[in-house]
Amino acid sequence: NQMSLLIRGGRIIDSLLGLDVVGDLFIDNGRVVALERSIDRPSGAQEIDAYGLVVCPGFIDLHCHLREPDPEDKETVATGTAAAAKGGFTTVCAMPNTRPAMDRAEVVDLVLRKAREEGRVKVLPIGCVTVGREGDVLTDMEDLARAGVIGFSDDGSPVSKDDLMQEALLRAASLGLPIMNHCEDMDASRGGVMNDGAVAKSLGLKGVPASAEESMVLRDITLAESTGGRLHLTHVSTAGSVDILRSAKKRGLNVTAEATPHHLSITEEWVIPRMAKGGLTGIIALPAYNTAAKVNPPLRTERDVAAVVEGLRDGVIDCIATDHAPHTQRDKDCSFQEAAFGISGLEVALGSLMSLVHDGKLDIPTMIDRLTAGPARVLGLPDRFPGSLRIGSPADVTVFDPEAEWVVDSDEFVSKGKNTPLDGATLRGKVMATIVDGSIEYRDEALRFV
Repeated sequence: NQMSLLIRGGRIIDSLLGLDVVGDLFIDNGRVVALERSIDRPSGAQEIDAYGLVVCPGFIDLHCHLREPDPEDKETVATGTAAAAKGGFTTVCAMPNTRPAMDRAEVVDLVLRKAREEGRVKVLPIGCVTVGREGDVLTDMEDLARAGVIGFSDDGSPVSKDDLMQEALLRAASLGLPIMNHCEDMDASRGGVMNDGAVAKSLGLKGVPASAEESMVLRDITLAESTGGRLHLTHVSTAGSVDILRSAKKRGLNVTAEATPHHLSITEEWVIPRMAKGGLTGIIALPAYNTAAKVNPPLRTERDVAAVVEGLRDGVIDCIATDHAPHTQRDKDCSFQEAAFGISGLEVALGSLMSLVHDGKLDIPTMIDRLTAGPARVLGLPDRFPGSLRIGSPADVTVFDPEAEWVVDSDEFVSKGKNTPLDGATLRGKVMATIVDGSIEYRDEALRFV
């Protein structure tokens, strides 16, 4: 339902346009028509009072799991894109670790068809690097590119063989697309379920060392340098990875990276249960571990979190991506060792990031850049996904209240995945409206038309 819409009096922030002004935004026929200090309301236009709110380009998520074609009990394109809209995301990139895997054009076609029929936001598929994500034979990358993938990843199953990764970088480069690798040395991490450190030792859990990530970050950057391929590092989580990436960027290498809201805002301490729903839990017996905080790569130390935030702030890390990984209750209601890795992140992303803003660790314009222009630059698709409100571009817009407080209740998630360690936490910063191609796909009940 494209509408003629005037968003009045918001703080309009657009890093690509270099804008941070209070003004009006007018949308018509699915496009941005005008952006000025003051616009008279055109006849027939609906008006939103955005006084005190931030108005910015729609968030772009480079890394989420929509699960469809299968396992549909965890998520579908319909539920995942509804969660994205509620979280302020207007475009999401779907990871290929589905059943069957997105390793051939037919599966990509199916996901794109579902997105057209049932999606609330735009869906960009990511193709597999290897057949079945098994790490042995490269997919037909040319065919996948024709089908519309925006990059290649075996997410969760990193490409371990050096020669295969080298060949993948070369072939993807010829198509102008990135290899988006999950950096993990599987031998170094084998059997580990959380960060290797003091908390793991105190809980008697096997840890995953930081070196498991860092050694593969180093390998991938070395291969990107020798091939000239485009490398995108997913969910950077350690101080060492940030250092390696910083030196690669200083050398001018074609390497980009993302960090997740959870690796930017919470630590390994969250594996220790602290609260249950409904307040302090002095009386209720709690399990020894919080499986909602089990994620890969694992939540790290305060030092790592500070380094990742610094990397994001100074542009060494290009963008924020959720790595939204929805699971069923059954996947998490078990021992920590047996629990699935993953956090359902789309609906709490903004609130988590705003905690960094309110703590003075990040400013709003930088946060918005890393959610909009940053991912758009990685995608390299400025015409379709500009990450900007420039006149004539698709009207993908997010409106949020930086001060609104709300309590996370996973029962109210529209995602099928209720798995968040933030359940019961109070966050400050809330999405009020998400507009995709001029159509309001999500609106908070507190936001009214004038």
